[in-house]
Amino acid sequence: MDLLNDLVDFFGRNGYAAVFFALMLCGAGLPLPEDITLVAGGIITGLGYGDVHTMVGVGLAGVLVGDATMFLLGRHFGAKIMRWRFVSRLLTLERYAKVQEKFERYGNRLMFVARFLPGMRTAVFITAGATHRVSFLRFVLLDGMAAAISVPIWVYLGYFGAHNHAWLSMWIHRGQAGLWAALAVAVIIAGILWRRRKNAERRCHEAPVRKALGHVHETRRDERS
Repeated sequence: MDLLNDLVDFFGRNGYAAVFFALMLCGAGLPLPEDITLVAGGIITGLGYGDVHTMVGVGLAGVLVGDATMFLLGRHFGAKIMRWRFVSRLLTLERYAKVQEKFERYGNRLMFVARFLPGMRTAVFITAGATHRVSFLRFVLLDGMAAAISVPIWVYLGYFGAHNHAWLSMWIHRGQAGLWAALAVAVIIAGILWRRRKNAERRCHEAPVRKALGHVHETRRDERS
């Protein structure tokens, strides 16, 4: 909890801007846990140093700008970006190949799930940009949907636990499991909506066919009579 206390102290003195830039650096691969950073942002609002809803917005902005920066750097420089020293530490040739294999298996869904995988997140985003697998707009959409789940959870956790460190510590350790549960619910809901849309599209396509077949049957009956 020493890191959390240090971040709370730093953010309390420097406000929203400090949280925003810290999250940008998290996205760039700085060894600073994004979840702890967001919790610290929530804590300072619980202590009266800001508004928790504004902090959620700042958190989302910092997360998305950091992620988008890595995606765009990968898109601009391609595989050459792995020659950069700080990138080569995050994205070795072996990991680059491994991420590409996962893209082949899971497609663009990997970018949504990557937000919940701290050790793989930056590597996935750089690879997605470097390999031109997805447009920037789709990247922001997928990453934004995932961030809309994770960021509020951590910020509000810090807000409600600002005056109860024992409770907060317990839920920080449980938080990752909670995020996976939220992700599972989101996937189930998305699956239900996707199936309903497909069923509706199928009914729309089948309706003209049924109507045409009905006319054929009526014509045959008329000819027989």
